[in-house]
Amino acid sequence: MDALTATFVSHFGAMRFCRQCASAGWDARLMPVPRALSSSCGTCVRYEAPASELFPPGGVHLDELELVAREEDGRYVTVWEHEG
Repeated sequence: MDALTATFVSHFGAMRFCRQCASAGWDARLMPVPRALSSSCGTCVRYEAPASELFPPGGVHLDELELVAREEDGRYVTVWEHEG
């Protein structure tokens, strides 16, 4: 499992994503966005996903996501970013 951090446009989007992760059986929790990442709403979801997946099964609202990052060597590396 990979530890990932997702940031969102709104707090509602973060809450919905966290519920989707929990429904998939993934460990997920809401938390403040780390200083190294920026976010519109200030809330992120830190979650663990299988290595081959970034998003919980069943579909997510990609328009609510800003980015998904993995922490490596004490810094965040973006693995997915909303285009537009």
